[in-house]
Amino acid sequence: MTSQRPKDLVFTLFGEYLLEVDGVWVGHLIALLEPFGLSDGGVRTVLSRMAKKGWLGSRRDGKHSFYSLTPKGRALLEEGQARIYRPEWKVDWDGSWLVLAYSIPQKARSARDRLRDRLTWLGFGSIGNGLWLTPHDISDQVEEMAERMGVGDQLLVFRGERRLGASDRELVDRCWDLDGLARAYADFSTRWQPLRASFEEGASTNREEAYAHRFRLIHEFRRFTLEDPFLPRRLLPAPWAGDEAYAVFRSLHERLSGPADEHVAHVLERR
Repeated sequence: MTSQRPKDLVFTLFGEYLLEVDGVWVGHLIALLEPFGLSDGGVRTVLSRMAKKGWLGSRRDGKHSFYSLTPKGRALLEEGQARIYRPEWKVDWDGSWLVLAYSIPQKARSARDRLRDRLTWLGFGSIGNGLWLTPHDISDQVEEMAERMGVGDQLLVFRGERRLGASDRELVDRCWDLDGLARAYADFSTRWQPLRASFEEGASTNREEAYAHRFRLIHEFRRFTLEDPFLPRRLLPAPWAGDEAYAVFRSLHERLSGPADEHVAHVLERR
């Protein structure tokens, strides 16, 4: 899988299978994460750390510990789920760019790094020297981010059309590595297509296997929510490798969902 970091595996589990479950016994979480290489102790450690970071909430009932998503954790996963299932390539674009500039001193480097990470998550690309841009009009999200991070007085944001200099496509090439992203999408399609083809030929899978397949599928596909700026079609090469990757993903996800959900329900019913 793309990342074997315990925190990422826990996020995948909650985002894909437990988003609507209020309080999950740690024993059930251990059982659901064991197929992906996490030990009993490893699961308990990462859950405790994520609770301290504010992603999960915990409670005890006698000898048993239960974990659930906090509002902060739920908001992160719901935003990620929306990107996975509703990519924004088909949005109309009027040719305008949202441009953001920041001025954060060297002594506040950690704040600057957090801001860069958040801008990347929002789909901004860096053109250099603290200047970022995106074709999406997400001014409201930028304002919300700035208020939450306390950096509103250090940002300058405006929106307008490009008039001189590099073309729109040249701006895209400077800000994002679409060639690398296309290769990653193509690699995903190549590796998962055989399983898709086997189902189309009538192959079957039991619910435990379906759970493991679907977990790995969504865990790997999540990377694209971090790497893809979801540019409008006018700014993408044609054909776009993301289309085939999404077709493979959706087909397999639909095929695996029923038995995978049954497996999770079966585990959660066990004492």
